[in-house]
Amino acid sequence: MGLATVWSGCFLILLQGNWMGFSVSFGLLAGSVPSNEFATPRKEIQWLVFVFSGVFVCVVVYRLTAIFSSLFLKGYGKLSKAQKMEWNNRGFSTFHAIFASLASFYLLILSNIFNKDSHEELVINRSSTLSNSVLAISTGYFLADLMMILWNFPALGGLEYVLHHLLSLFSIIQSLLSGQGQIYILMILFTESTTPFVNLRWHLDVAGLKRSKLYIWNGIALFFGWLVARIFLFMFFFIHIWTHFDEVKKIFPMGFYSLLVVPPMLAMMNIFWFWKIAKGLFKTLSKAKHSK
Repeated sequence: MGLATVWSGCFLILLQGNWMGFSVSFGLLAGSVPSNEFATPRKEIQWLVFVFSGVFVCVVVYRLTAIFSSLFLKGYGKLSKAQKMEWNNRGFSTFHAIFASLASFYLLILSNIFNKDSHEELVINRSSTLSNSVLAISTGYFLADLMMILWNFPALGGLEYVLHHLLSLFSIIQSLLSGQGQIYILMILFTESTTPFVNLRWHLDVAGLKRSKLYIWNGIALFFGWLVARIFLFMFFFIHIWTHFDEVKKIFPMGFYSLLVVPPMLAMMNIFWFWKIAKGLFKTLSKAKHSK
């Protein structure tokens, strides 16, 4: 798939809604978001710039991954065209994962935006220029990646990846436009911290290093990272919703029901993938043990 197609496809998707008119932004989706003073025309323009910045960075990292891989990795030239495309795609996937997880960690833990006693405002209504920018950039990433997945379907992932990206876009855009529930969106974005391990596992496999110690240690790191970031964190996520349910109920209707439906769906997908990761790790460790 040509990267120009990714760019133009994302551009058409974004322009289906009128960013300058909040009530019709993003078509039917924004119609479910309450018309308030949070998403002003000026803010919408800023967010649109960051969305396109997210897409643009994906394009640049895709190209740079191809250039540096061809220069420094001998095995890259032996890959098929489809493998090179996925290799480069996972390059910008890893880049976004590192960015999103670090930004989420900072906003949730290091900054005082969501500290219990730092603001009088309800925690579900808290946001900042930085958090809005992070959500907009991640929207750009998910749009670019989704376009590549659909254009090359199912080479870059099956229906579960399409569902994952659609749910992510749906949730992020609602939170961005309404300014509500960003604490929960950032928690979910932090789960992207496991993506670099997933991508490295694929890279090592394609490079013929499946029996290497790095592959084994990466598998172990992926197992425990997934357990913490996508299993335990989701437990905390649901506990936080339960203990703050009086505030959660004040989220606009579509956002409220989305918060009750989308995270459980993502949690079930994470449990399914965790089972596959655990099964793969057990198989790898068994082979390594018998090869000694």
